[in-house]
Amino acid sequence: MELRGARVLVTGATGGIGQALALAFAARGAETVLTGRRTEVLDPLADRIADRTGTRPATLAADLADRDAPAALLDRAGEVDVLVANAALPASGLLSGYSIGEIDRALEVNLRAPIVMAKLAGERMAARRRGHLVFVSSLAGKTASGRASLYNATKFGMRGFALALREDMREHGVGVSTVFPGFIRDAGMFAEADVSLPRGVGTRSPGDVARATVRAVERNIAEIDVAPLGLRLGALLGGAAPALAAAVQRRAGGDAITRGLAEGQRGKR
Repeated sequence: MELRGARVLVTGATGGIGQALALAFAARGAETVLTGRRTEVLDPLADRIADRTGTRPATLAADLADRDAPAALLDRAGEVDVLVANAALPASGLLSGYSIGEIDRALEVNLRAPIVMAKLAGERMAARRRGHLVFVSSLAGKTASGRASLYNATKFGMRGFALALREDMREHGVGVSTVFPGFIRDAGMFAEADVSLPRGVGTRSPGDVARATVRAVERNIAEIDVAPLGLRLGALLGGAAPALAAAVQRRAGGDAITRGLAEGQRGKR
């Protein structure tokens, strides 16, 4: 898909990966619409994009945990050529530590909101026979790990939804892609949890995620991983032999990582 002049809606634009996504699409000549909960982050980001491109993107404050927010957001955004569903909650930790309200919030933001927005935006794209739907997931959508059952549920669900939707939208000329980041340094959920990784476990940057996402849209790639080779192979193993993958994770120090992520992200439920 040609991005120059396309109207691109980026959810979760207040996070580190969201900001990188917004800058990357703007650099390709897209007309970006940025949304997130924190206007104190959205407005400076819009100013940065205006300084670089000469055009200030629209900013729309929205909390996707509100059940009515996805539909209202799309009404305010207008005709969208590309939807980048990036907003998500960490949702890590033991399920027993969650209240029912916290479970509902994670499901609303991580799974229901992208599905509702894809339905509404996708219908309009199909009518025009032009558009692309992008879901920013995680390698946690391909392989499970301890203390992440709720997060894994939302990300596995997103993957299945996107793959099936891609087939449904093919005849309408609308592309569907899913992006699977691994451990991302400098910004995002993993970086904010401040967890140390075992020797040999590599990371990628928010810019890497943004470049991969742009490539997925331009080339209509179904799935694209953003992680070092070792983690990508681990995700393959997780899909083919989940019990073996779980054992490998434990021996490699995975329990310490998932415990640290759960503690570091507890306040973001």
